[in-house]
Amino acid sequence: MSDRGMQELALLLLTALANESRHGYAIAQEVKSITDGRVTPRTGALYGALDRLLAEGLIQVEREEVVGGRARRIFGLSPAGRERLEAEAERLASTAREVRRRLAGGTSPAV
Repeated sequence: MSDRGMQELALLLLTALANESRHGYAIAQEVKSITDGRVTPRTGALYGALDRLLAEGLIQVEREEVVGGRARRIFGLSPAGRERLEAEAERLASTAREVRRRLAGGTSPAV
């Protein structure tokens, strides 16, 4: 795992799957809800990101179903995805603590 932060869309997709498995459209709606409408993933970006997360083993296809004659994959967070999301949440929280400390007038730590 890289020390570099996760791209926002990937973080939001994993967050959308943290408490419930969902199909693509429901994931997009959950991301929109999480961000108060600030992020509405376009279909191509959404499925491209889901494919990357699948390839990285961070999400998994839990089942496939047919709805209205169309195949629908239901995605869930994998154990590795849960671990990565928890690590990313801690990294972001740590950064936010430092931002608040500095805004309150704290000095930079010695390098």
